[in-house]
Amino acid sequence: MTSQIFKQFAAIVVFVFAGVININAQQANADDMLQLVAKLQRLEAMQPDCVGPKYQLALQSLNYAVMNPYAPQTENVIAQAEEAINKMEKMKGADQSDLCTLRGFLFMVRIVQNPAQNGQRYYMDVLQNYEKALRLNPNNALAQQLQQKFLEGMKQHTN
Repeated sequence: MTSQIFKQFAAIVVFVFAGVININAQQANADDMLQLVAKLQRLEAMQPDCVGPKYQLALQSLNYAVMNPYAPQTENVIAQAEEAINKMEKMKGADQSDLCTLRGFLFMVRIVQNPAQNGQRYYMDVLQNYEKALRLNPNNALAQQLQQKFLEGMKQHTN
């Protein structure tokens, strides 16, 4: 009986450690994220008339910025994201819901960088962009997730 319990315990420990290792292996570090952004920049340059590379460039740039708000490269990465969003706005094939989502994410990143200074300044911009994105496309999963994260973060910050 004791050996059965020990085997089960050992199996649980192995699964837990394997899960932790797997989770850590999946989390990208800042350098990997910057390399991805650089690859997306090259792809976007090769396909200037396509919305997809611009969307991915903006999204991954903002992901980097929100996870590394104080890194030296963050301002440049945010500028690249904003430029990609501005280019997308001028394209006929751009999804307006996606554009609103990216704009909301951009303002959210600004709040994360400096909540005291930018919180009140961009709070309504974030909410309005996510709400508009969801009005345009109620099935926009990214807008739903980002809006939920933003509201949770604001609730934690104000409590």
